[in-house]
Order: sequence, then C-alpha cells, then structure tokens
Amino acid sequence: MECIGNESDNLEKIVENKNPETCTKDDKSDKQGDNAKENAADDKLPEPTECKIPKTEENSIQEPTEDSNVESIDIKIIYNKKKYDVSAPSDLLISEFKKKLQGLLGVPDSMQKLMFKGLLQDTQTISSSGIIKGSKVMLVGSTLNDVLAVSSVSKQDVAEMEKATTVKEPLCKQKIHRKVLDKGLPEDVMPGIKNIKEGLPPVPLSGMMNKHGGKVRLTFKLENDQVWLGTKERTEKLSMGSIKGVVSEPIEGHEQYHILGLQLGPTEASRYWIYWVPAQYVDAIKDAILGKWQFF
Repeated sequence: MECIGNESDNLEKIVENKNPETCTKDDKSDKQGDNAKENAADDKLPEPTECKIPKTEENSIQEPTEDSNVESIDIKIIYNKKKYDVSAPSDLLISEFKKKLQGLLGVPDSMQKLMFKGLLQDTQTISSSGIIKGSKVMLVGSTLNDVLAVSSVSKQDVAEMEKATTVKEPLCKQKIHRKVLDKGLPEDVMPGIKNIKEGLPPVPLSGMMNKHGGKVRLTFKLENDQVWLGTKERTEKLSMGSIKGVVSEPIEGHEQYHILGLQLGPTEASRYWIYWVPAQYVDAIKDAILGKWQFF
C-alpha cells in the first residue's frame, strides 16, 4: 500500500515538475517561430504603393479647352455717331461677329459693312484683320425699319389698302399705287414680255420705280443668299430670309409689267412696292427669294 501511495505521489510530482518545463519550451518555440516569421517578413521587399497627392486649389490643373488659350478682345463699335463696347474672341470670324452685332444693334448681318483700315471681309478673323484691344471699328448699315422708311406709308394709305383688300380691288386701281402708275412708263424701263417666263438676267433689273417715284434696281446675289435693293441714295443688301413674302399683279393696260411687293415685316404696311417689273422675270424673282432655287 505504501508503494502504491508513493508511486502516485511521485507521479504527481513528476507531472508538476514537467508542466513548467513543457510550457517554457512551448513558449520558447512559439517565440522563435514568431521571430522567424518577423525576420522573414523583414527580408521581403515592400510592395510598391501609389503615391497620391491630395488636390488643392493651388495644385489642381484644369483640362485645357478649345477656348482656354483664345484671347478676348474689347472693341469699340461706332454706329450712327454712337460708340458701343463689344468683347469678342480673337479667332471669331467677321461673319460671326456681324451676327453678334445684329443682336446688339438690330442691323441685319447681311446689311452690315465693317470698316477698319478698309472693308473687313467675312472670311477674316478678328485677329487676322489687325484688330486689337481698344480698336475702333465703324459699322455702316441700315435696320429693316430704315429700309421700310424709304417706302413709308401714311395712316391714310394703310386705310386705303385695307379697304381695297376688303373689296378685292386690283393693285393697279388702288389710289396708293395710282400715284406712281399715272406718271407712265419710265424712259429707261427694261422691255417687258407677257405670258413668257424667263430666268433672272445676268445684269441687275433696272428702270423700275418705288412708291415715291424714285428709280429702283434689283441685283440678285444667289451665292450670298441676298437681293440688293438699290436706289439713287443707297443700296440695301437684304437677306432672302428677311423677306416674308412676295406679291405681284399685272398692271392693267400694260400687262407686260407688274406691280411687285416685297414684304419685309408682318403687315401689309411693311411691303416695299416696286413698279414696272418686267412680267417675264416675276416668277424667277419669287422663286429666288422664296427659296425655290433655279440655275440659269
């Protein structure tokens, strides 16, 4: 019995003695393993990382745009003895610059002439024409109201036209037109041919008259989509698109000639009347202005 007891005591002592040693060895082996892993990790090269610089207002770069390097030029426009300050990109075409001025001054681009050391061409740019900051450019042109003023009508004339429209009186019998027709055929009128249709002639249509009895000529610039309305005083370049309509009627007793009205505004009062238009050209005039292009 004592032996058994002694053996059990001895076994307990052995277990007690071995546990600390076993733990110590395990701890050491774990530490050695950890150290080995750390050393192995230290031997590896660090993986490259992307260096990101935070964007600030100072170092941020905007992507260049088409207009980023285009200089804006301040120009003084002189029109009707008044000065207007206009700013435009240096690479802007003169033709586009005219459209900008149309919105500002009300002068149709097709009726503008810009003068700076000579007449500016539509194909030039602001910079290529020599215009710099502070340059003075003269604008010569007329608004549609100016054109209509040449063929202005009184309130009495408007009333007569409205009355004639109501009763469908022919144009040649209306009082407003009789004032011109009663003067007879102009001496230099072009020959008229009735019941014949011809294309526009290669020369201006001349020898005609306006409401005030002044001489009128029509020059068609189809390549520019313009019709030039010329009088003794001046020539107006009208865009085809600015003419809202065209009306005409043969003159009684002289059917080889027509009365022709170019409608430049919304009402009949805005019609520019032309008398003694050769009948053979009337259809060609309408086709050219209203967009039915023909090549002659």
